[in-house]
Amino acid sequence: MKVLSLNVGEKKLVEWRGRTYATGIYKSSVAGPLFLNSEEVKNDVIIDKKNHGGIDKAVYAYSYEHYTFWRSLYPRMDMKYGFMGENLSVLKLEETLIHIGDIFELGETLVQVTKPRQPCFKLGIRFGDQSVIEQMWNSTKCGIYFRVLKTGNVATGDEFKLVEKALNSPSVAEVFRTKNN
Repeated sequence: MKVLSLNVGEKKLVEWRGRTYATGIYKSSVAGPLFLNSEEVKNDVIIDKKNHGGIDKAVYAYSYEHYTFWRSLYPRMDMKYGFMGENLSVLKLEETLIHIGDIFELGETLVQVTKPRQPCFKLGIRFGDQSVIEQMWNSTKCGIYFRVLKTGNVATGDEFKLVEKALNSPSVAEVFRTKNN
């Protein structure tokens, strides 16, 4: 697994069902490195701190390979790095093979897998179609949240090096499927 892109977002106001919402899901690629704090990625705006950021959701990573699936369903969408709201676009990040509690060295940091992303209506706004939420729930293409055990910089090209494999722990995909039932 290798970091292909570092992504941050700014506050953006969006309209949905007659209301205005602030969101940070609109992320774009930036030159690195990015500093991973214990509760957030430096310079990334977090609007909804109840559901994003914090100790267990400091960093969100998404697999580059999953974009092929989404492009097949939404061929008119211009999906660049960060489109799914991820801080790290990663080559070969596979939720079925990564387990809750796995610890990786990444650049100067040490990160631990905590949970899958749970899609919300703001992802539907991003796609212009709320059915994307159910489509994500029906897949294993959710992305992964990480806790930052050791803060530091991460750069494009940095590789995830497994430091400790969580024993007897479910995969991220298994947890994601369980939460949808």
